[in-house]
Amino acid sequence: MTIELSDRQKQILGATINHYIATAEPVGSKAIATEYNLNVSPATVRNTMLLLEKSGLLYQPHTSAGRVPSDSGYRVYVDELVQPIPDVARKAETLLSERFRWGQQRLEVILRQAAQLLSDLSGYITLITLPNRLERQIRVIQLVALDPQQVMVILVLDTYETQSALIQLSQEEDPELRERTLQVLTNFLNHQLQGRSLVELSAIDWQKLDLEFQAYSQQLQSLLQQLSDRYSHQGTSFVISGLADVLQQPEFSQVEQVQMLLHLLEDQQDQLAPLISADSQAPSQVQIRIGKENTLAPMHSCTLVYSCYCYGDSPVGSIGILGPTRMPYARIIPLVATAADYLTEQVSRRK
Repeated sequence: MTIELSDRQKQILGATINHYIATAEPVGSKAIATEYNLNVSPATVRNTMLLLEKSGLLYQPHTSAGRVPSDSGYRVYVDELVQPIPDVARKAETLLSERFRWGQQRLEVILRQAAQLLSDLSGYITLITLPNRLERQIRVIQLVALDPQQVMVILVLDTYETQSALIQLSQEEDPELRERTLQVLTNFLNHQLQGRSLVELSAIDWQKLDLEFQAYSQQLQSLLQQLSDRYSHQGTSFVISGLADVLQQPEFSQVEQVQMLLHLLEDQQDQLAPLISADSQAPSQVQIRIGKENTLAPMHSCTLVYSCYCYGDSPVGSIGILGPTRMPYARIIPLVATAADYLTEQVSRRK
């Protein structure tokens, strides 16, 4: 549901959320009127806050208390009002550049250090998924005839892992012609893909394949995609940092809630992985899940701000910051965006 707000309503909603983010206390109209130079009376602020409450953007936790933002209020704030702080991005980029010796350490070690830095800067939990195995490079592809109507495709990676699959031919071929065809196709595939990553299997230029071999191309395309999918759907591994810091936040004062969140982060990462996966329509953009937009119950009082990092142009992992819905979005959004861009640059350099 789209909620149309006047400029004044937006001002007061933004001021209310900013005040609540800073204090963690319900916000009264007098505080907004006196501290934010809106040039309106406390009565005007009070009436506007009442309208915002009726619209579902604010609510009163207690009858006599001030108001706090709802998930819907935060959504309007994030989509329309928040202004990311440029200095946060510059500081994060400088620290990432200064602290890490890319190419001199294993990638997992670098990602753990990056997660620690981001949790230090944000005060919240940092989640980084390790690059999925699509980043692994292709060492060799071989096509081998098994019988007159079956061909095995063998894929060897730079880790010397081997994957294989079968192509079923629609009709038998002369053995000599088939051997020549398979050798030409093997040479073509190795020329196109040797030294490239699994994620680049879809980049084969089939137009360079002579017309006489096109009969194989559709089956090969389908088969190579299947081999790629085998890796992309294997379990996601996480690097997690900042648990101790976020548990100091007042939102996590209840032991049961903390236990549920810890259980999710430590033992149910397979359920968490789909939430932090990049949007296929906008993989490079920062995405934000607020409160119950997170489908897992332990995260209903949390916000997850996340983006992907890429190998070349293809997403291979995600980076996110998880904290209470009362987080300083103006700082967290540029922090995640900068870290994702930096990881993309560095991961893409690793050969």
